[in-house]
Amino acid sequence: MKTVIIHGQSHKGTTYHIARKTADKIGGETTEFFLPKDFGEFCCGCTQCFINSETKCPHFASLSPITKAIDEADVIILASPVYVFHATGAMKSFLDHYGWRWMAHRPDERMFKKQGVCISTAAGAGMRSTNKDMAHSLFFWGVAKIYKYGIGVAAVDWNKVSEKKKQKIEKATSSIANKIRKRNGKVKPGIKTKGFFNIMRLAQKTGWNKADVTYWKEKGWLNKARPWK
Repeated sequence: MKTVIIHGQSHKGTTYHIARKTADKIGGETTEFFLPKDFGEFCCGCTQCFINSETKCPHFASLSPITKAIDEADVIILASPVYVFHATGAMKSFLDHYGWRWMAHRPDERMFKKQGVCISTAAGAGMRSTNKDMAHSLFFWGVAKIYKYGIGVAAVDWNKVSEKKKQKIEKATSSIANKIRKRNGKVKPGIKTKGFFNIMRLAQKTGWNKADVTYWKEKGWLNKARPWK
């Protein structure tokens, strides 16, 4: 199995340790990227990725190594500490660059066979909304199965997290990793994903964006082909 971790920060705090622990328990090969160190560009809103091609994005080349790792992975882990009840600005800016890959535009069929994990931590609260930020992108990319794990660690340093909390984290990460391993190679999108895909399919039949319509036609998705088959 191949796992890619996108860290929404460049330091190795509590969120990093939980994400890494999850990947280690999943096993196999793990690739990591740290934001904004490995990618720190802001989307400039030029719409070139939508109207023409993602290759026309001014940041396409610098983003390509992460895109390649995501495409080759079986499991995508998005990990972010809570910043004012949401994901970090670096994570948000990173995800902004994949708007073209949402099901409303040009989703990649490989996403519909992958599993994803959203991980967040805070000293106090905000994990639910932070995981929701990241899960939105995984869902609209078409990722077949998404897990979320957030925990208030009552600390700002991994070494200061209580043993009781660490035991809880061990149990939760083991549970997620076990489910991922069991479903590897067999996971398929649920009714919600398939339903949204079919709504987008109907929209593309009379779509306004030539790049999107052409893409869907080439994939055969406007007929009987489906990305999860």
